[in-house]
Amino acid sequence: MIASTPSNHPLGGPQDFGRSASPLELACARLKSAGLRITKPRIAIIEALIRRNRPVSIEQLHQDLADDACDLVTVYRCLAVFEQLGLVRRCFFHNGTSLYEIGIDDAQHYHIVCRECGKVERIEASVGESITLALQERGYAKVTHMLEFFGICADCQAKRAAQPAESPAITS
Repeated sequence: MIASTPSNHPLGGPQDFGRSASPLELACARLKSAGLRITKPRIAIIEALIRRNRPVSIEQLHQDLADDACDLVTVYRCLAVFEQLGLVRRCFFHNGTSLYEIGIDDAQHYHIVCRECGKVERIEASVGESITLALQERGYAKVTHMLEFFGICADCQAKRAAQPAESPAITS
């Protein structure tokens, strides 16, 4: 359990989600249903993930937070809990760095990561769902997977093509 200061945030109390709930409201409801408190650090981290709307490293996420929101260790601990609750998804950069993104909607998707500039683009796909169903038909339960694509984006390819070729050294 994560020790943090409780919040008097309006999302900390009982909610009526008869209307369309925001991602923050859904996240807070999921925390409450898991028996966790709605704290200022948790809200700050969730809001930062929602603003980013793309995979981000823990260090980048911590930099996005206000200086007094929480320390780096709290970000690590919160993300571990959020991942267990399905609030965030973890994906990986080509060098093995863990990246996190908000995952409240439970919609499966993948990413393509540029190996040169680090740009990450979202790809909607049903391939993972088909494989998961096939494995469940074979008797496997609680099947999960991680699939990321890596390549060189069009912008980086254009930059490479625009660079002059190195000329051989002239010797006399």
